[in-house]
Amino acid sequence: MENSAIHIALIGDYDPQVTAHQAIPVALGMAAEHAGLDVQFQWLATDGINDDSSLQDFDGFWCVPASPYRNEDGALRAIRFAREQQRPFLGTCGGFQHAVLEYARNVLGWGDAEHGETSPDATRALLTPLTCSLVEAIDSIHLVEGSLIAKAYESTVIREGYRCRYGVNPQFERDLLSQELSAEGHDSTGDLRAVELRGHPFFVATLFQPERAALKGILPPLVSALIDACVRQKS
Repeated sequence: MENSAIHIALIGDYDPQVTAHQAIPVALGMAAEHAGLDVQFQWLATDGINDDSSLQDFDGFWCVPASPYRNEDGALRAIRFAREQQRPFLGTCGGFQHAVLEYARNVLGWGDAEHGETSPDATRALLTPLTCSLVEAIDSIHLVEGSLIAKAYESTVIREGYRCRYGVNPQFERDLLSQELSAEGHDSTGDLRAVELRGHPFFVATLFQPERAALKGILPPLVSALIDACVRQKS
């Protein structure tokens, strides 16, 4: 890999029919042009992530929408690598869901934590159906002032698009957020929509899909923030 370029791993199973997957290359291209950088990306199919050696050369990681993934363990391995190796990480939609699942299992020690979409009868279904499905929806998100997300948007109230049916189970939310993982975004009813990991240079996960803005010609602030974090880390 070229040392001068920023290399981003896209964790997920590419599907050209998925709107977010159409948007992500556009978003990265816009962020690269805005920053005057060479940003290269590679899709990492989850069933091909079997060890950490395939992850070493990437500057940043983006766990993308469209789950269930073909191999949940592969996605979780990549997220864990980004978290433990302090590599900039962005998770959107399914990426948010699996970021909190990885954290619950490997940091909090919740070995029985499961995703309710694939294990609906699990005792600790950490991700469960949203009260109101957010498929092709646009909604307001209230951000914590001073959070990485609020700094990226330069605002504490934003509107973003979703294609999502699952979120954090309220039954486990308080304990989930009792240590390093912090709630940084909620909808108008107080439901969790974004988290960050304290003590990590850039670990951000959102239930909304900020990349969708790129298809309207708008530079997604969080994608620029991810690239900026990679530059800082690399230097």
